[in-house]
Amino acid sequence: MAGPLHDITVIDLSRVLAGPYATMVLADLGARVIKVERPGGGDDARAYGPFINGQSAYFASINRGKQSIALDLKAPDDRAIFEALLDRADVLLDNYRPGVMARLGYGWDVLSQRYPRLIHAASSGFGQTGPDSQKAAYDMVVQAMGGIMSVTGHPGGPPTRVGTSVGDITAGLFTVIGVLAALHDRKATGRGQFVDVAMLDGQIAILENAIARYAATGESPGPLGARHPSITPFAAYQCADAPIVIAAGNDQLFAALCKALGLPQDDPRFAGNEARTANAEALAQVLESVLATRPAAHWLPKLEAAGVPCGPLNTIGQALANPQVKARNMVVQTALPDGTPLIAAGNPIKLSGHADPATRAPAPALDGDRAAILKELGL
Repeated sequence: MAGPLHDITVIDLSRVLAGPYATMVLADLGARVIKVERPGGGDDARAYGPFINGQSAYFASINRGKQSIALDLKAPDDRAIFEALLDRADVLLDNYRPGVMARLGYGWDVLSQRYPRLIHAASSGFGQTGPDSQKAAYDMVVQAMGGIMSVTGHPGGPPTRVGTSVGDITAGLFTVIGVLAALHDRKATGRGQFVDVAMLDGQIAILENAIARYAATGESPGPLGARHPSITPFAAYQCADAPIVIAAGNDQLFAALCKALGLPQDDPRFAGNEARTANAEALAQVLESVLATRPAAHWLPKLEAAGVPCGPLNTIGQALANPQVKARNMVVQTALPDGTPLIAAGNPIKLSGHADPATRAPAPALDGDRAAILKELGL
């Protein structure tokens, strides 16, 4: 696929999600990604559902547009192939626990000497340093340890995981940022470098308002359901048939909201954002007393016409069918390894100098590109 990274080759040793998500983004930006998988089973995600024709749609959605070769990095012949790939690579990416690459003979001290222009990015649960660096981690572990789960859900409710794997995905995105920064730096220095990204670090990095609230009060914030902790009204509110989200982030928008709903604007409980936040439950009752009289389809266009940020609570199917989503090419066509069509999320990075095609190459079959890669390497 053409793109700004068309001259970059990535060797991808990662599996499941954090690393493969990072290399998917790099592939969408035009990089060539060669996925090195273990012989026999390949990436663990090949065995994760949902399945179509016996193939993992989960794997295919994250590994589209890549190539695959199966190598045993403990076998001399396969190590020779791997090292031939490194000779031509710009980036090596793995998500092993710290120390695994060194035990294989491919620690950064070795790689940096043999391949001075190579960038080695490692995305792990806890990073290369610290007392927990050797612990295993999955997405839910770092969501819990990083505090995200403590502010997710409803007050008094059970522990609630964020609905997507934000631990893995955040780490994958930060890994991409690190790789791009290292590629830029290499232009000046001529040398690659080691990029160390931890899933737990990523969760801390996106705590945002929660850290500010803790710093200001000394108390750990808890879950608030759909409500914003410091901006009101900024939540989901019930109409006659369904909830809608209203996000009136300043006094002008609140005034526009009140006018659209036919509410008075002189209630002292709601005079300013601080007062509205302190009286958020009372305000919700006032708003819903009006909203509940008509369906969401009545209120949404009325609020939009008034300039009030709002939206429906879409299901996944509704979100994918949204004309705005389609207009932005955020649902693309790809395929399973056998060619069976599959839809997937598009690339949210739109570049004026490069096309954003509506299709993506299929995910690779395990070891499906071995012959072509060996021929290219002259092996």
